[in-house]
Amino acid sequence: MADLEAVLADVSYLMAMEKSKCTPAARASKKLILPDPSVRSVMYKYLEKENELEFHKIFNQVIGYNLFKDFCENDSEEPIQQFKFYEQIKQFEKTECYDERKKMAREIYDNFIMEEMLSHTYDYSKDAVISVQKYLLKNEVPVNLFEPYIEEIFSYLKGKPFKKFLESDKFTRFCQWKNLELNLQLTMNDFSVHRIIGRGGFGEVYGCRKADTGKMYAMKCLDKKRIKMKQGEMLALNERSMLQVVSTGNDCPFIVCMTYAFHTADKLCFILDLMNGGDLHYHLSQHGVFNEDEMKFYAAEVILGLEHMHKRFIVYRDLKPANILLDENGHIRISDLGLACDFSRKKPHASVGTHGYMAPEVLSKGTAYDSCADWFSFGCMLYKLLKGHSPFRQHKTKDKHEIDKMTLTMNVELPDAFSLELKDLLESLLQRDVDKRLGCMGTGPEEVKSHPFFSGIDWHQVYMHKYTPPLIPPRGEVNAADAFDIGSFDEEDTKGIKLTDSDQELYKNFSLTISERWQQEVIETVYETINQETDKVEQKKKAKQKQHFDADEKESDCILHGYIKKYGGSFASLWQTKYAKLYPNRLELHSESGNNKPELIFMDQIEDISSDFVPYKGEQCIQIRVNDGSRDGRILLTNSDEIGLKEWAYSLRSAHKVSQELLGSMAKKAGKIYGSERDGNKSMYIIGGGGGGTGLGGGGNVGANIQKNSNGAN
Repeated sequence: MADLEAVLADVSYLMAMEKSKCTPAARASKKLILPDPSVRSVMYKYLEKENELEFHKIFNQVIGYNLFKDFCENDSEEPIQQFKFYEQIKQFEKTECYDERKKMAREIYDNFIMEEMLSHTYDYSKDAVISVQKYLLKNEVPVNLFEPYIEEIFSYLKGKPFKKFLESDKFTRFCQWKNLELNLQLTMNDFSVHRIIGRGGFGEVYGCRKADTGKMYAMKCLDKKRIKMKQGEMLALNERSMLQVVSTGNDCPFIVCMTYAFHTADKLCFILDLMNGGDLHYHLSQHGVFNEDEMKFYAAEVILGLEHMHKRFIVYRDLKPANILLDENGHIRISDLGLACDFSRKKPHASVGTHGYMAPEVLSKGTAYDSCADWFSFGCMLYKLLKGHSPFRQHKTKDKHEIDKMTLTMNVELPDAFSLELKDLLESLLQRDVDKRLGCMGTGPEEVKSHPFFSGIDWHQVYMHKYTPPLIPPRGEVNAADAFDIGSFDEEDTKGIKLTDSDQELYKNFSLTISERWQQEVIETVYETINQETDKVEQKKKAKQKQHFDADEKESDCILHGYIKKYGGSFASLWQTKYAKLYPNRLELHSESGNNKPELIFMDQIEDISSDFVPYKGEQCIQIRVNDGSRDGRILLTNSDEIGLKEWAYSLRSAHKVSQELLGSMAKKAGKIYGSERDGNKSMYIIGGGGGGTGLGGGGNVGANIQKNSNGAN
């Protein structure tokens, strides 16, 4: 029965991987739904406040780039050749064949530079033209040939085209996608979890599929009770921090990076790149040792992974074959950053890692170290790939103290079968004296990359995965130990452990979405499908709804508009969806149909707006206290859009504050005019107005009905 269950687990896992390669409609089991276009109003304010409305901030996001490209190619009133020019340059830079690059260079020069020079539609600098002509006359086409034009193209694009983009429907769509991203709150229900593929000290790793895009990931689940039992809270939080650092910005194709982190009542979950080709330790046991050329392939890719970490001041501390995972094509990624450490501010001194791979300075208690420790471990790992064991476990001893002693004292004897370059590489890496160790003498990874053993290696080609892997994992296999061999933890171990509120408080900021990786996931999977479906839905809505629900309110003094929920109804017991419009002097709440007159809440009726969200009926609410004689004194507003709710709260408080200050100043002026300066602040003003227009009244005349003050003045 156990064998049958193991087979079924494997089949389910393999079927999920195949399904992840299907069309978007078949791949996803849960629909992504973009928010209403009116979210543009709150998102514009939010992005503006966060300084995220700059050209480069949007252009460098993959969804922003795609929408700006779409605008330039399809929506712009005038053709924008500069965007096509930019794309051609980028394609030229990626072209590897020199002859092909020469052909492309000539086409780019003729179609863009020469054409612009003849038509005078856009003036590029003479320096840029001369720079390109100089190389072309010599029949040279370096990769950076057109680099002088990049800044000039950007200078043009971030002007009028970008301003027009910010006014377009394509920017509205960017706001919709960005709002969806910022409101992501993942749970286990967002994933279908399949076979267990690994186990660590605090939990297990599973293969899983994200429900709304169908993308396959590895889900690393750490048990909170087990973490507490082993006092590993800081280790777990550190792993999340290290994964965030290596996964943000330019992605590294040689590290298992993280896209999401979230937690449940009893688990911490990391959603990581899925490597379904097994690890090098597993393949050593299946394939046997590797020869020098095969080892060189893995060494080169590991070097680039370590370089990515070291540039970010991270020392990995656990380099070994078991932590080097293969993808389905045989390329590697370094996994498990549980022991990684930031050394930018303070160098670590703890003795952590795997015996037989730890550097002498790591083993020496109280000795501070940095990324140099990884190069010693790197040497140990290469030796294992060639000989099947660590250089300090030659007699297959499992005695940790004996292994550590040999690491600190023994000179490694290298086999005569090793080439001279390989011997020199290993001797240089396994130096106990840090100052003499390769990779530790000033230039870090560059020292290792320039070693004679790696002569002939094109490191750009390595980065682009252009070298053929020595071992391609068998297709249609799990390439991992049997699910029952991996096993799971015995829950009896943590039966007496209780999680308190203070335990949970430790993880309050644990959840995270890596923006660029989420956007890339969407672009690769359901982006086109969701856009097309949303366009159809919005066109139908526009045909049915009145214009004021999706109007930009550009010509009015409307501060903010969009959908929000108000607690009320016939029996004051329902959340009603309203289309809200905030003006300097009032808040309008329109019914969804738009047929009835809006409910008006004037700023001079508001006594107070809660400084924090108030929990009510399972929702976080904005609480408004009013005093108009006809209400119960409390208005509750909420929204499932967390970003939008915060913007509404901020804008309401700001509008109310400005209104109060203006009323106060008007009262003082009236007091002076009517000879009641001393008690002028007691004068009453009724500020009114209709829709449209400008000024405090939001469209009507700003009227001030001055009633009798305390002195009886008219």
